[in-house]
Amino acid sequence: MDLLRKLLFPFALLYGLVMAIRNFLYDKGILASNSFDVPVIAVGNLSVGGTGKSPQIEYLIRLLSPKYSVATLSRGYKRKSSGFVLADASSSAEILGDEPYQFHLKFPEVLVAVDADRTNGIQQLLPHKPDVILLDDAFQHRKVKAGFYILLTAYHDLYADDFVLPMGNLRESRSGAKRANIVIVTKCPKVLPGSEITAIREKLKLTPQQQLYFTYIDYEDKVFSRHDSVPTDIMKKNEKIMIAGIAKPSPFFAYLRRDGDQELTFPDHHAFTEADVSSIKDAAAGRYIVTTEKDYVRLKDYSLDKLYYLPIKSAFISGSDSFDQAILDYVGKSTANGSIH
Repeated sequence: MDLLRKLLFPFALLYGLVMAIRNFLYDKGILASNSFDVPVIAVGNLSVGGTGKSPQIEYLIRLLSPKYSVATLSRGYKRKSSGFVLADASSSAEILGDEPYQFHLKFPEVLVAVDADRTNGIQQLLPHKPDVILLDDAFQHRKVKAGFYILLTAYHDLYADDFVLPMGNLRESRSGAKRANIVIVTKCPKVLPGSEITAIREKLKLTPQQQLYFTYIDYEDKVFSRHDSVPTDIMKKNEKIMIAGIAKPSPFFAYLRRDGDQELTFPDHHAFTEADVSSIKDAAAGRYIVTTEKDYVRLKDYSLDKLYYLPIKSAFISGSDSFDQAILDYVGKSTANGSIH
């Protein structure tokens, strides 16, 4: 693999150059960005997947929705619809994509929309008068100029240790991080020594204006099915099969695993088929089936007995009050981010 990556180095240089020129043209205003008269927060990453964007979007929804009318706008990865779609009672994972559909089920009071064209998506949302729009996975979507950028980077896969595609996993060079107002190191251990925090801060080389936070994945104390819930500690002790179609399933499996459990792994955003479900039933053989919340929204309409999911959420190691205040200050003070042009 190391040899292959080295062979790809010239292509990575070319890709990096193309992205650098693109960003330069946007930074200088030669390529136009659209801004809007509503607070827009973009959450994203430099790398390809696996940084915990969905838990962070959900954290922002919980923070903002008690006071503001919140809308989320996602691409709707692997959905079978096209164009702009606003979630309603007839929506499904096939129409919205799994993560937006998860938002819709979990937060019915929130406007949930999908559109690969974020500019058009925001324009379509504006008549619904949201107080704030959360852009999911839109850090590189330069056609929209968000008022606030949150950049995520995973603890075990820092962008500072990576390289651009195809030699590495970065969508653009590390210098793109300078656009972020806040950088969050996600998926950390619950306890992180101060010396390690300092080392990571020095490695990321943030500007004095940028804020840095550290979060970990926290699991709910219950697993849920369509009809009931079971304490997570009890489920851990039961014989079961675990299913994950997410980018990095190892922590999920490790958290629930007991000796004798079976683990079934599918590609990220996998569209489950009847054949998959039949295989899952055969493997379960009457045992409990526990999956991720993202996978559950794609499996819940199949006939699977004892199907449960384990919700996760983003939790701050420290500084949550400071983070919350930064977001609330931006939204509260932003009566406008400019006008579209």
